[in-house]
Amino acid sequence: MIMIPPRLVTTVLIAATTFYVVGPSVAEAAEPIGTWLTEDGRARVRTERCGPQEKNLCGYVVWVPKMGSEKGKPRSDAENPDPRKQARPVLGHQMIMGLTPSEDNRYTGKIYNADNGKQYDVTIWSEKVGELSVEGCMLAVLCGKQTWKRVADVLPGQLQGPTDDVNGPRADREWAPKHPATTASIAPRRDAGSVSTSAPSR
Repeated sequence: MIMIPPRLVTTVLIAATTFYVVGPSVAEAAEPIGTWLTEDGRARVRTERCGPQEKNLCGYVVWVPKMGSEKGKPRSDAENPDPRKQARPVLGHQMIMGLTPSEDNRYTGKIYNADNGKQYDVTIWSEKVGELSVEGCMLAVLCGKQTWKRVADVLPGQLQGPTDDVNGPRADREWAPKHPATTASIAPRRDAGSVSTSAPSR
């Protein structure tokens, strides 16, 4: 019969307890879900699950520092190649286009740049609590990386509502959340033009 020293048993139990108690919380904290301030400070982007079985990652612009244009109107997505989207405000539009998860906890796909109306290849992942790594490439040659910081406060003009609901961002049609319509969410859309903080229709 093999005798295991009591001190070794205690060490194993402590290690196991640490794994089950600390491990999941660390993994959860590193999830790329939340609201982030871009590296240049020009926008706050909210990331969340989307797509079939909510396995993809989508992101929406929920705050910009200067909502108005020179004419006093919200800046529109004028450079978008889709004429139907050119009149929508930049505030609330979908920026991260349903990224696909990989085995190394990274998400890859397309990111949309409203400055020029183009999409770029992007990889997003989170290794540190409170940070989101965003690496984008153009023509698979010119690549750059940014670090976005998690934010918990709410600034004036920031969209806080659920996606595709009152005071929330708007998903592109193919990534729209599949949830039952409610009276509360339908009513405001009938006179959405009178709500200055609402994001545009898709």
